[in-house]
Amino acid sequence: MGEIMLLIFVFVIAGFLGVELIAKVPSQLHTPLMSGTNAISGITIVGAISATAIAVHSDGLIGTIFGFLAIVFATINVVGGYLVTDRMLGMFKKKEDKNK
Repeated sequence: MGEIMLLIFVFVIAGFLGVELIAKVPSQLHTPLMSGTNAISGITIVGAISATAIAVHSDGLIGTIFGFLAIVFATINVVGGYLVTDRMLGMFKKKEDKNK
């Protein structure tokens, strides 16, 4: 029971820290930081897959459910990050002349 409480504590602290850090990022730095976090989220997907595989192998239903959710959320994070990055980089492309 003590181990799960420690893990929940670390999760909550990481959430608060993440919110505070992201709130202080200026908009000019958003695209480069998003590209870096996409790489980290890719590593998170690999970790979630391996953790889920261990949970499935050990017949842990709760671990399997949380592992599956971790895979889904990390994948959404990566795809959304690339979509946002692509959209922001599109703002810097030269617009074609409509008179041609």
